Amino acid sequence: MTVLPDDGLSLAAEFPDATHEQWQRLVEGVLRKSGKEVSGEAAEDALSTPIEDGLTTRPLYTAPPDGAAPDTGFPGFAPFVRGGRPEGTTANGWDVRQRLAGTDPVRVNEAALADLENGVTSLWLTVGRGGLPVEGLGRALDGVYLDLAPVALEAGAQYAEAARALLRLFTERAVAPEAARASLGADPLGHEARTGEALDAADAVGLALEAAAGWPGVRALTVDALPYHEAGGSAAEELGLSLATGVAYLRALTGAGLSTAAALGQLEFRYAATADQFLTIAKLRAARRLWARIAEASGAPEAGAQLQHAVTSPVMMTRRDPWVNMLRTTVACMAAGVGGADSVTVLPFDNELGLPDAFARRISRNTSTILLEESHLARVIDPAGGSYYVERLTDELAHAAWGFFQTLEKAGGQAAALRSGLVAERLAATWAERSKKLAKRREPITGVSEFPLLSEKPVVREPAPAGPAGGLPRVRRDEAYEALRARSDAHLAATGARPRIFLAALGPAAAHTARATFASNLFQAGGIEPVHDPVSVDPATAAEAYAASGADGMAVLCSSDALYEEQAAAVSEALRAAGATTVFLAGRPGTAGASVDEYVFAGCDAVAVLSSVLDRMGVQA
Repeated sequence: MTVLPDDGLSLAAEFPDATHEQWQRLVEGVLRKSGKEVSGEAAEDALSTPIEDGLTTRPLYTAPPDGAAPDTGFPGFAPFVRGGRPEGTTANGWDVRQRLAGTDPVRVNEAALADLENGVTSLWLTVGRGGLPVEGLGRALDGVYLDLAPVALEAGAQYAEAARALLRLFTERAVAPEAARASLGADPLGHEARTGEALDAADAVGLALEAAAGWPGVRALTVDALPYHEAGGSAAEELGLSLATGVAYLRALTGAGLSTAAALGQLEFRYAATADQFLTIAKLRAARRLWARIAEASGAPEAGAQLQHAVTSPVMMTRRDPWVNMLRTTVACMAAGVGGADSVTVLPFDNELGLPDAFARRISRNTSTILLEESHLARVIDPAGGSYYVERLTDELAHAAWGFFQTLEKAGGQAAALRSGLVAERLAATWAERSKKLAKRREPITGVSEFPLLSEKPVVREPAPAGPAGGLPRVRRDEAYEALRARSDAHLAATGARPRIFLAALGPAAAHTARATFASNLFQAGGIEPVHDPVSVDPATAAEAYAASGADGMAVLCSSDALYEEQAAAVSEALRAAGATTVFLAGRPGTAGASVDEYVFAGCDAVAVLSSVLDRMGVQA
């Protein structure tokens, strides 16, 4: 009988340490089987994935060769990478902030009270144009304990009026100044980015002076990075633009007489949290590091802890199969919490369809509750800290963002960069590149470009108030596919049927299943119904099967390369004889033996193909 040592580690210690070079050689062997003759660093590069901002995700991360790594410090201490407070969110979790965007004070009040009674800890209200009337703010907050539930305002051009109305409510309801907690939401540059309308920052400065003098728990200004994220900006661009905006406000506040530390204490930062969990974690950590560098350069390093409000990304939300948004927002919320956000807003899954209903708001607030109470995410400060991948991504993202921030400063600062078109041009270029990946389905959208469900019943919501517009555009990942699906919907309404394409599956299931599934997903993404009855055809049955399918002049061959060699030409000829005007082949161009008109394959421009097919089917744009 062998007695195992009680340290629990000796078994692992019996194996020699593997080296990086040994791992690379194993990678080389795997790649060689797929026809790639590469070695060493080139083998590792072959498994790497380029992402935005010139960054690359590597397949393996280890400690830096020289052992040196940026000092992340401790929570509550500069450079605040690991959190702005020593206790992090371990005491009470992050602030669960619910957004309420209605215009009726009574209905907003009902929703606010229901949310606060069921797990929400602060309220985010849209006020003014497209939101609550300023005079209705008091009614909307009836029954809300303002000394317990912080209120964040988003009032656009009416920020000063809304902020003073909230401060009056504090006074009227006998909320002690030291007990009041609020974000007044003044963001003149963010409003200009949204609308193209320049605002005088004097009122924002006045509010900051008043808050600093008499309301210690109130922050006057919000640095909202969502307008840049929603215009298609990358993570580094979002960070760089937030830094430029924050610096502009810092200069205005110190110029009005506030100390640097007091001015820093008047800012709250708002960032998007996406379903790319590691990038979101790194972004929030990098944001704190970068703002700490600004505070250090400004002479107040001890006051450089950035207060962060993370919002699940509107860009990632889909209008088709909106239920999947629950999964996206869960991952985004998790990433925001792990990344150290002070407040997190989970947008309801039906946010892009209109005003969210009670069920959707319930799910959004319960997302945080499950992550906090059942998954215990807040019990550990910076749980991703120490991960070689997260630390390196944080560092690389911080450098990319700092470079863009310097570009903005050289252009004259945030206001000048907005007005010159620099910001719009940069974000448009970034979105154009990302749109190519979306069109080619290199960035898949579940339920939209991948595994769409044409038979789903639409989710209908009451229309939401029109938001501010006129400045930077608002983009959505699903927009190109949504346009295609809208064409299909109109065709269905007019004719009683969706546009159809015939899938000519050749041979046994093992031969055609993979490519038939691919083709089915591809065409459904454009609202085109795939028909394949019978499941498999051959040259003798193709014409009859096509005629019975009701297809609109289009067919696609789906099978293995070997069966294409044997049957593709004959089946294509039979399909054309039966009336097919275009025959596609699921496979790359040049597949042996194929006599077809066009090819569809992984990496093709799906949006262009689908739009062209709808055009040829006579489906109106």
